[in-house]
Formats: sequence, C-alpha cells, structure tokens
Amino acid sequence: MWDCEQLLQRLQRSAFRSSFHLKQKDRDCVLRYGYAGIRRHAEDFIRKRMAPAFIPNDGKQTPMRNHPVFIAQHACACCCRSCLFRWYRIPRNVELTAQQQEDIVNLLMLWIRREMAAYSAGVDNSHGRSYVN
Repeated sequence: MWDCEQLLQRLQRSAFRSSFHLKQKDRDCVLRYGYAGIRRHAEDFIRKRMAPAFIPNDGKQTPMRNHPVFIAQHACACCCRSCLFRWYRIPRNVELTAQQQEDIVNLLMLWIRREMAAYSAGVDNSHGRSYVN
C-alpha cells in the first residue's frame, strides 16, 4: 500500500507535475458526478488504460484534458506505464495487480479532493502556469 501523502509531497517538487490543476469545467464535473462517481471513472480508466500488460499506445493513452481523472493522472505521474515505472518502479509489460490499481486510484482521488478543497478555500490554481489549456 502506498503512502499517498508522501507521494503527493514528492510530486509537488516536480515543476511539471505540480503545474497541473483542475479547471472550472473539471471541478464542475466532480460536483456533477460526486466523488463516488469520479472514483468509478478512475477505476474504469485505470483498469482499461493502465492495467493491461501491453498497451499499444503507451504514452498517449491519457488525454491532457476533458476529465478531472485525466488531469490527476498527469499530476500524479499515473498517465502511462513509462511514468509508472519512472516514479513508482512498477514494471512495464506486466499487468497491474488489483492492489496497484487501488493504490493508483486512491492517489488520484486524494489529489482531486485536495484540488477541490484548495478551490473551496479560495485558492484558484487554474490561472497559474499550466501545461494544460
């Protein structure tokens, strides 16, 4: 099981990873579906796009916009198997275990919850430097 708090602190030290933030349409999506709905989406995305041992379009399977989970995947380096290996030493070409999938989803959901809490507290990160338009 991953220490998500420690991982998020490590990711915040990366200029690239820390540049991702939820935009208003992403926050609206979270509010529309709720955390349980977004979690189901995350589980589905990870199971279908990240868990298989061989991903033909690895490195291109996660869009850079249009869903809060996609933004979270890039912010948390869970966007492709190459990043999973680089950041978490999860081997490529091996199917993700159920525990690894759960750990990834837990990390993504914690990141999303923090983004929503920061915005609710009056911190709008969506206007700062961003690699996501």
